[in-house]
Amino acid sequence: MLHVWRADDRYRGGDAAAGIDTRHAFSFSGFYDPDNVGFGQLVACNEERLAPGAGFPEHPHRDVEIVTWVVEGELEHLDSTGKSSRVRAGDVQRMGAGSGVRHVERNAGDEPLQFVQMWLVPGTGGDQGPDSREPEYEVVHGIADGTPFAVPNTEAVLHVRRLAEGERTAVPDAAWVYVHVVRGAARIGSGSAGGGAVPGEERLEAGDAARITDARDLEARGVDGPVELLMWEMHAEPGYG
Repeated sequence: MLHVWRADDRYRGGDAAAGIDTRHAFSFSGFYDPDNVGFGQLVACNEERLAPGAGFPEHPHRDVEIVTWVVEGELEHLDSTGKSSRVRAGDVQRMGAGSGVRHVERNAGDEPLQFVQMWLVPGTGGDQGPDSREPEYEVVHGIADGTPFAVPNTEAVLHVRRLAEGERTAVPDAAWVYVHVVRGAARIGSGSAGGGAVPGEERLEAGDAARITDARDLEARGVDGPVELLMWEMHAEPGYG
């Protein structure tokens, strides 16, 4: 089953006076919809736009894996373990909050910053619960197209795909697949040899997302120019104990 959530359906948040514009795909912060609290292990997919100098002051996290994809600009990260970095377009950042960590995020550049931040609830970790893990941090600079990024402590893999118009890529076969369009437009469906629309296909544009359960034999293709996709392949739902 494939269900499309449009960019206009995202919950709007942030603080315009502080230069922060946030668009939530799931219930988050002051926005709560009991029918939209997550998908697979994904519990947040926020589009963030920060003006130069704007950011989020120090705040805590625990027992969550946070993956960030910078679309444009430069994101500065500082955390309570002493890790610091500047993350730029094409970089993947992961912070495993584990038993607890505090961090600061802000626009470190002179131009507007846009990034997509995605939160996943990890598994239970076997005999030791997820709360026992030490915080972790990593950045993959300039991740290559199509390189899978497996998120530790989860059964989730991020696939970054950049397609030219007409180019195709397989959608992972998985119990839960989440496809977010970063920029451009794509069609998702069973595909065909032709270049036009196919019955049953869905067209997605920037900010749109497809939530697919029991994905099998699907593909995505670029339309009307290049497209950038973030595709989550997930094989479990959250584990809470």
